[in-house]
Amino acid sequence: MLNDNFLWVEKYRPKTVATTILPTELKSTFQEFVNQNNVPNLILSGSAGIGKTTVAKAMLEEIGCDYIVINGSDEGRSIDVLRVEIKNFASSVSFSGGRKYVIIDEADYLNANSVQPALRNFMEEYSSNCGFILTCNFLNKIIAPLHSRCSVIEFKLPKNEKQEIGAQIFTRCKEILDAENIDYDKKVVAKVVMKFFPDNRRVLNELQRYSATGKIDAGILTNFEDVTIESLITSLKNKEFSNVRKWVSENVEGDCSHLMRKIYDTMNDHIAPSSIPQVVVTLADYQYKSAFVADQEINLMAMLTEFMVDCEFK
Repeated sequence: MLNDNFLWVEKYRPKTVATTILPTELKSTFQEFVNQNNVPNLILSGSAGIGKTTVAKAMLEEIGCDYIVINGSDEGRSIDVLRVEIKNFASSVSFSGGRKYVIIDEADYLNANSVQPALRNFMEEYSSNCGFILTCNFLNKIIAPLHSRCSVIEFKLPKNEKQEIGAQIFTRCKEILDAENIDYDKKVVAKVVMKFFPDNRRVLNELQRYSATGKIDAGILTNFEDVTIESLITSLKNKEFSNVRKWVSENVEGDCSHLMRKIYDTMNDHIAPSSIPQVVVTLADYQYKSAFVADQEINLMAMLTEFMVDCEFK
């Protein structure tokens, strides 16, 4: 297993709020918490890799707080972890003499019927000694009592800042590649950034993976070409379920949001006008379901099956 020092996302994680890459308003808010030397209970919500955990750690590092990080999608799902590890940490005296914090990553995976209600009680019981920062991708999966006990901050990128933030990520990537003595083509690095923006973590992980040979050049671009959906649409139109399933297994891995967006952006080219409203409603329905399902591929196949049955193609 790779250790944290080997992973670029950990090795080059910003240590201060000022060095994070975030929209101006968000960064100002977090900097104000640091300036006041007081971070309230927070729920940080936004897409993967956008900087939620990074800024949480940066704030606590700057003000010199003791803190622990719990992974809500793994050990944090257990009520026993909450009762033992978090309780022991929250109830003990801080070595620094100040307020302590628990960061719970992917808190939307915590059991809403047992762990989240228990967490609510701990927030109240240890409020004088310990604060909590929850990060999540899906805000709707955090129970309302936790919302009311935290300041909720959503990580959204204003349209007028997207270009500037993308440029900052590109610059940071070049600095890291230089520090790692990796030869690179700037145009290729820019391509990687554009492909995965605003998932900073994915950008760095991909660059690290392709830098194993010591250079990043046009040779990797074939791995970043957009998936064409022409053959998929043909199979849907002809109601060829086996071919659709084969296409999905060969072209989709993990997160399906990119494909859903591509279908949405190109539906006027492939779908009869009378069926477009149905496509929009179906896309929205299955995008919502993707936040809860155990198997993304099955969820995607269910959506595509509805298209085959209900929609008229050009």
